[in-house]
Amino acid sequence: MFNPRPLSSVLLSSAAALMLTFGTPAMSEGFDASTMTDAERTAFGAAVRAYLLENPEVIFEAAAVYEEQQAAGQARADETLVSDNADALYSDGFSWVGGNPDGDITIVEFLDYRCGYCRKAHPEVAELVESDGNIRLIVKEYPILGEASLVSSRFAIAAQIVGGDEAYEALHNGLITLTANPGKGPLLRLADTLGLDGEAIWAQMDSEEVTRRIAETRALGQRMGINGTPSFAFGDQMVRGYAPLDAMKQIVADLRKEG
Repeated sequence: MFNPRPLSSVLLSSAAALMLTFGTPAMSEGFDASTMTDAERTAFGAAVRAYLLENPEVIFEAAAVYEEQQAAGQARADETLVSDNADALYSDGFSWVGGNPDGDITIVEFLDYRCGYCRKAHPEVAELVESDGNIRLIVKEYPILGEASLVSSRFAIAAQIVGGDEAYEALHNGLITLTANPGKGPLLRLADTLGLDGEAIWAQMDSEEVTRRIAETRALGQRMGINGTPSFAFGDQMVRGYAPLDAMKQIVADLRKEG
């Protein structure tokens, strides 16, 4: 897992160059704060403080470089995570697949039905897939926001087992906009409005197969450091959190250029 450097250490390293002016010849050969004398440390602190007071923009420049380095490091770590977990991400044998099954770009979405940003992303992801026409979409049930989330995911997965992918898709689209607490009554009524056998789906919810699928997806998410929803894998890169439609379109366009 990628471990970011504290911003303080970045600023310290940048400021260390000032010691070339205020330090001894030996110190100019390599900066090591642990070997500084009290006098050198005092001179260093005074020099850094004076310089930053005169040039405060340096702090923002250093912070910008730091953020770029962190983003690049996270991206490299995420590429490794995607590669190491490719089979579970793209071909687990049970996650629902929509869009174009032969698309040149695959998007994997980890979602929770009770997540506000998942609900915000839902119509935008649907528009992206529909307008593009060459995207394969895989949905990972990732209930992390409590019992209501778990019940919703169990009902969706049970619908897929009982009624197939079309039943899952219909119920998935209904659950993502469901405002009522997902108890038996609201879920059966939702299934009924979609022409599905709600009682049969409800009876399947606590099956070992539903439990297994949720457990496998949770284990995958934990391996990949996913602690929030929505989270996406676009090709070989991760997008952790909500991304607006235009940003997703740009990511897809960039992936095609790279490919």
